[in-house]
Amino acid sequence: MAKTIKVLIADDHTVVRSGIAAILSYESDLTVVGEASNGREALEMAMRLRPDVVVMDLAMPVMDGASATAKITASLPETNVVILTSYGTSNDLVRAIDAGAMGAVLKTVSGDELVSTIRLAASGEKAIAPAIRRMLNAEPSVITLTDRQREILTSVTRGLTNDDIAKQFGISTNAVKHHLSTIFAKIGTANRAEAAAYALERHLTKS
Repeated sequence: MAKTIKVLIADDHTVVRSGIAAILSYESDLTVVGEASNGREALEMAMRLRPDVVVMDLAMPVMDGASATAKITASLPETNVVILTSYGTSNDLVRAIDAGAMGAVLKTVSGDELVSTIRLAASGEKAIAPAIRRMLNAEPSVITLTDRQREILTSVTRGLTNDDIAKQFGISTNAVKHHLSTIFAKIGTANRAEAAAYALERHLTKS
């Protein structure tokens, strides 16, 4: 029997939360375990409910979605965050991806695409919509790699596996996967080979 994916929805608009919940209710492998109206609620509910995926709005009161994403990914490495936003690029979106958001889609996305993104994120796969990736990649001035991301990207160019990288930096393989997903999304690549080529071409590696 397939594992049921537990989903927490965080958006300050009731109608949006209800709409997402209605879409997910038709999927036998997805179940909505809670709804939050702001980032702080999302964090508190995530800590209590331990969802597999949080569908997170960015512009929310009390605590914004990017800040909530950072706290959730830091505290709950098995919970993946999918950003659902009405705008394709912003500092908040970059912050959320930097913090480890596994997926990002626009609110204009179809129900089927949202469901597919949630399933990908739940399985630990990067799920950044191509439209968002293109828009982010078109603004290199707001996309920067952290020192740790640059170090991990350098390790990728040297052919190290996730396990090798985890041992090298004393972090979990899950953390490595989160870093790689963030790196791929920020530089607009789909896999390790593309990322390595991109890094070498643009001298993004650390010496």
